[in-house]
Amino acid sequence: MPSSFLFYPFDRTTPMMDRILKYINFCVTIALKSHVKEKPMTLLSIIVPCFNEEKTIFPYFEEMRQLETSMTNQLAFEYIFVDDGSKDSTLDILRDLAARFPNVHYLSFSRHFGKEAGLLAGLEEAKGNFITVMDVDLQDPPELLPLMYAKLKEGYDVVGTRRQNRQGEPLIRSACSNLFYKLVNRLSDTEIVNGVRDYRLMTRQVVDSILELGEVNRFSKGIFSWVGYRTTYISFDNRQRQHGKSKWNFWSLLHYSLDGFINFSEMPLTIAIWTGTFSFLISILAILFIIIRKLLFGDPVSGWASTVSIILFMGGIQLFCMGIIGKYISKIFLETKKRPVYIIKEKQ
Repeated sequence: MPSSFLFYPFDRTTPMMDRILKYINFCVTIALKSHVKEKPMTLLSIIVPCFNEEKTIFPYFEEMRQLETSMTNQLAFEYIFVDDGSKDSTLDILRDLAARFPNVHYLSFSRHFGKEAGLLAGLEEAKGNFITVMDVDLQDPPELLPLMYAKLKEGYDVVGTRRQNRQGEPLIRSACSNLFYKLVNRLSDTEIVNGVRDYRLMTRQVVDSILELGEVNRFSKGIFSWVGYRTTYISFDNRQRQHGKSKWNFWSLLHYSLDGFINFSEMPLTIAIWTGTFSFLISILAILFIIIRKLLFGDPVSGWASTVSIILFMGGIQLFCMGIIGKYISKIFLETKKRPVYIIKEKQ
């Protein structure tokens, strides 16, 4: 029906039939408009794990609300806060935000299950077309989101972020982090970019692929890389935590790194095999050397100190290799238990 035929003003001089037709056109147009649904806004799900973060939630949310306002014509925001068994007033703050803002949701665990559990719970809860993961301490710059979204619109499936420096970090921590990335990239088939953050923007398809992995022992940095897809990274200068204290210390980072290394590399088992083989060959050569010296030159085998040293050396190698094997066996043991990765006590 031609658009020029619609919405003509009625005139008393217009013939009756024309007036009737125009009235019918008017009614049909109104009916059609009432049934046309507006295209739904593209939804961005923002996953924010929290553990004793009462001092950081409000500053983070205030900054994100400003960003949300600036992107209101591009994306609708959905916040998913995951309370990982906090002991402070984190949960009370999340309840208050959820009551005041309809696009704020939260999950609260029955106890502290760890950041990996929080990330998984958020990914499973997210409904958005696009999903991002952010730390609440503002070390992940919110102002990068528009640039990340623009990159995603260029055809990328994942837009990650990485720190181009570690300014403000203790030297020992920076050195250990660099060593970890070098080792895992050299000894594993999965490449993890040095300085990469969990902070990334992903399409729905990528997240669905991640959720298909049913493993209990999770290392998200490795999982994000393992699923593949077209990925690019945005670099930024390291930012210090704005409020509160980091929950990570040297030992927790060491344990986390070891789990990541075990989860994505079989090389420690290979190292154990070759170490045992090398030690065995050396011991055979040493025995032959002693026998030849005894038979040909009559040299006595003397010195208990050397014998004890060799025993201790070999015992240390054996324990080291047994520890590697035991670590892998413990991972298998935990997987076979089929325990849930987390338990939700409260949800909004």
